Amino acid sequence: MLCFRKGYFLISCGLLLLEVLIALFVHDRIIRPYAGDFLATIFVYCLFSSFVRASVGRLALVALAFSYLIEGLQYINLLDRLDWHSRAARIVFGSHFEWSDLLAYTLGALLVVGLEYARPGGRAPAQKLAGER
Repeated sequence: MLCFRKGYFLISCGLLLLEVLIALFVHDRIIRPYAGDFLATIFVYCLFSSFVRASVGRLALVALAFSYLIEGLQYINLLDRLDWHSRAARIVFGSHFEWSDLLAYTLGALLVVGLEYARPGGRAPAQKLAGER
């Protein structure tokens, strides 16, 4: 069901800004390659949660599948195959496949699910979706 949730939207905007700052200005061996990917799935989850009302598990799986899809496109070098060498495209889609990215995406999705279940009045139980406002 479509909806708009301001809180998730604001979080996704903040995460997007953080991701762009990491991509542009952090050139290390830990934060950029691991924390950026970890946050990517959380960003996608929050963005989807901004506009779609569904169970936490379902949205987390969709966000994780989306993250895996992007990584799979890196594996087949899609940007190079399309001869798309834009810096913006490389920042958004990444430029090379890493198995460790899949682990980072998975850990991000697990954190989202854990936080949703742990927060007071969280959305985790499926039966709560029907009456949620």
